Amino acid sequence: MTAGDRVILGIDPGTLVMGYGILHVQKSVLKPLGLGVIKLDKVEDHALRLKRIFERTIALIEEYKPDELAIEAPFFGKNVQSMLKLGRAQGVAIAAALSKNIPITEYSPKKIKMSITGNGNASKEQVAAMLSHILGIENDHVYLDATDAMGAALCHYYQNKQGKISGKSYSGWKAFVTDNPKRV
Repeated sequence: MTAGDRVILGIDPGTLVMGYGILHVQKSVLKPLGLGVIKLDKVEDHALRLKRIFERTIALIEEYKPDELAIEAPFFGKNVQSMLKLGRAQGVAIAAALSKNIPITEYSPKKIKMSITGNGNASKEQVAAMLSHILGIENDHVYLDATDAMGAALCHYYQNKQGKISGKSYSGWKAFVTDNPKRV
């Protein structure tokens, strides 16, 4: 890699399916390096699932050598047990990155959706469609957890000054489209 390069690992934590996306940034050129899921539904014991999340996150770090980790924050739901399990999955992925001295940034699902689609209430399918358009990811057979993870990585890129689409911020998707008709 050259001086302007960086690699961002995005993670959408989950205890049944964990999504990941790896984004290579070279100046302002974005290239997806990897995208996928870690399926954990066949692992019965919750502690063993957490161990697998840790091991697979370490393996992704060793393979892609990311400079940063962008991770989706757990959303607030009604089921407290599910939230606790999701928080543990997120914590284990964060611990894996920290053990390799990789800086972590956490983003809310709304922030990621707003960054990618211009709508904080966008569906997972809308996020996947925009990522397909922006990064050329074919989303025919991709798990939405994987595109959510890539969304976290792209959101992280957009949050940096050199990563903004332009020096201008937009109030929503309609304002962006009006100013950028050739990008849509």
